[in-house]
Amino acid sequence: MKTAENNSKLPDDFKSFKTEIKVASPGRINLIGEHTDYNNGFVMPAAIDKKINFRFRKNNTKNLVRIYSETFDAYVEFNLQKITKNINSWENYLLGVIDEIQKLGKQLQGFDCILKSELPIGAGISSSAALECGFAKGLNSLFNLDLAQMEIVKLSQRAENNFVGSNCGIMDQFASVMSKKDHFIKLDCESLEATFITAKIEHCKLLLLNTNVAHNLANSEYNSRRQECETAVAVIQQKYSAVKSLRQVSFNMLEEFKEEIGAISFKRCLYVLEENERVQETEKALRDGNLQTIGKLMYASHRGLQHQYEVSCPELDFLVDFSEEKTFIYGSRMMGGGFGGCTINLIEADKIDAYFEEVKKVYQEKFDITPTAITVVPDEGTQILDNRK
Repeated sequence: MKTAENNSKLPDDFKSFKTEIKVASPGRINLIGEHTDYNNGFVMPAAIDKKINFRFRKNNTKNLVRIYSETFDAYVEFNLQKITKNINSWENYLLGVIDEIQKLGKQLQGFDCILKSELPIGAGISSSAALECGFAKGLNSLFNLDLAQMEIVKLSQRAENNFVGSNCGIMDQFASVMSKKDHFIKLDCESLEATFITAKIEHCKLLLLNTNVAHNLANSEYNSRRQECETAVAVIQQKYSAVKSLRQVSFNMLEEFKEEIGAISFKRCLYVLEENERVQETEKALRDGNLQTIGKLMYASHRGLQHQYEVSCPELDFLVDFSEEKTFIYGSRMMGGGFGGCTINLIEADKIDAYFEEVKKVYQEKFDITPTAITVVPDEGTQILDNRK
């Protein structure tokens, strides 16, 4: 595999790139329902109006793939018959998608791709799923692979699980592909049944505040949380054979095994059961347009992530604590895997600019880090765009 880290190594014909397929693949937010997807629970994500944009063309070779990332100013080329993991992490999401497509027996040929991202890395808005799903959808169209939407979702998840090595649930890829503009999705991660709920947030907007920290605990702790839940399920299964995941575990059942599974696993599982209930309550509050209730549930979700699931960090907690004093902010919580990334805030739209200046100042004073703000809107999932525009 050949990699070049600056565009002076780009092939000359990339300078007059004749695009055949254009794709826009969104990041996603999750209003509530964190760390529940891999426990077969409920989540409430939505794609957002910030995207990764792809341009594809065939290059009239049998096996040569050439990809240029404008975001990283990085170029890579490789042979379709020699797919191996690379040291540059962003490339592995794309290599994994190709690997999964070929495992399905689908035939690819040589192609070129240029991509550019509007998504901040490490902010918890799932740039990896946008990368996988946009790439898969583009190849599906370029080579007429006849992959259904759900096949794109699942193969993109497998790419991250099997090739990249991140044991993620299906929420990110599902939201990236299947979302509808101005809607949240209540997704049942066991049945994959999706209910689309109008985002009735009236005079409010969703403000993401990026802590701009990424503690290196994230990957190892993510996997250990998953293991703690699965270990508890294995204990409960010994008596209740119908239990396949925490989805089938009731509060009474969990209490019955409290001593046996131990204090830490009990805390983790209790959080998941309570978070599933919060997602259900948020659906009702959204339908009723009850922003106060949505906000209270968001704060409760954060406290569960902070104290029970223990995946927050001081920077995230500070931003949530600071928001609680403000009557124009209805709810705030950490979003994503944890140990850094963003808080998501339900805030009155006309207060955003002044609030950000205020919180930026106190956050800088405390952590000597400058946070960044992104205002997002629930938007359409991954789309093939009109190539003429």
